[in-house]
Amino acid sequence: MSGQSLPTEAPQQRSYDVVIVGGAMYGSSVSWFLSDNPDFDGSILVVERDPSYQACSTTHTNSCMRQQFSRELNVRISQFAADFVKNLRDYMGGDERVPNLPIQSFGYLYLADSEDFARVLRAGQKIQAECGAGTRYMTADDIRRDYPFFNLDGIVGGNHNRIDEGYFDGGTLFDWWRRSGRERGVEFIGNEVVALGLNAAGTRVESVTLKSGEVVGCGTLVNASGPRALLTARMAGIEIPVEPRKRYTFIFEAEQPLDRDLPLTIDPSGVHMRTDGAYYLAGCPPDIDPAVDYDDFAADHDIWMNKLWPIIATRIPQFEAIRVVNSWVGHYAYNTLDQNAILGPHTRVENFFFVNGFSGHGLQQSPALGRGTAELITCGEYRTLDLTPFHYDRIERNEPFSEAAII
Repeated sequence: MSGQSLPTEAPQQRSYDVVIVGGAMYGSSVSWFLSDNPDFDGSILVVERDPSYQACSTTHTNSCMRQQFSRELNVRISQFAADFVKNLRDYMGGDERVPNLPIQSFGYLYLADSEDFARVLRAGQKIQAECGAGTRYMTADDIRRDYPFFNLDGIVGGNHNRIDEGYFDGGTLFDWWRRSGRERGVEFIGNEVVALGLNAAGTRVESVTLKSGEVVGCGTLVNASGPRALLTARMAGIEIPVEPRKRYTFIFEAEQPLDRDLPLTIDPSGVHMRTDGAYYLAGCPPDIDPAVDYDDFAADHDIWMNKLWPIIATRIPQFEAIRVVNSWVGHYAYNTLDQNAILGPHTRVENFFFVNGFSGHGLQQSPALGRGTAELITCGEYRTLDLTPFHYDRIERNEPFSEAAII
């Protein structure tokens, strides 16, 4: 959105109980769960700098859903997401306008090319099974039996789960959070927060200044700024290890389509691919993965020819003849400490709350983390999942929340 002058909308009130900076998936999730919480009766303002959402991570998501994590908390978070998505209408009060939202459950398939990684997968499968997930460890022969199109040279095994794991229509979930939230009184405006006003002690955010000039009183400030989270945090004198990093997605058609769904396959090279309707989707990080400018969405077409296509065609020889039909570049809000969420209040600025740093798995975590953040703001504690391991204080202590299953 660099160089474009976007229209701004003025807020309807002079102060709000909760001001949320960023109106994409997390701004919409937190605001909806606040509006749905029977103990919350306050006012909510959501400020989105680009209400077209053209450049936000939500728009560029691949809408994936998985329970294959190495930490129980991450598994539980995704299990709630699956339940929420499948029962969206019920969660929205039985509103018959809300569509049924299925999960395309062909699963993730993590491929291991070493015994060390196979042991990591088996350990993860045990944790996931203890949580009730359907993950199973497969030998190379098991994979070959179920998916004979793979070239499994060098592969010793893999993990696969076909229950509540695959992808879903994340755009519809996003749309209904905003629509339902507005109907419940959440105010969304197209504007930009350019400054935060703190009290004399520097312990509370008292106001936000908008690009259009208004100064709005603020009871609680929520940073839902996606890859721009650091810019919002710095307005309160706070540093967080979140930066924008490019991720590339390609949609292609095959001259010889496979005779069954392709699971979301994570190749040991870091390339992933899956069925996408009548087409296939593939993506990967770049080999050199620096932080980029917030407005840098320039494509790198060499990444397809030099990395993705050779790996795809090697892993699935039937994909030797394929044609790209679409592609895009999105940004991860990349947490350089541990690639996991940063949640909860700041240790000094007590009413500054984080929902940041999701590093690629934010969409599938947005139901549980939006609900939890709403609980914490409203009740001062979590009433469902205990999300305190993700709190900001671990950033200050430089104590990563380790998670082996990062893509």
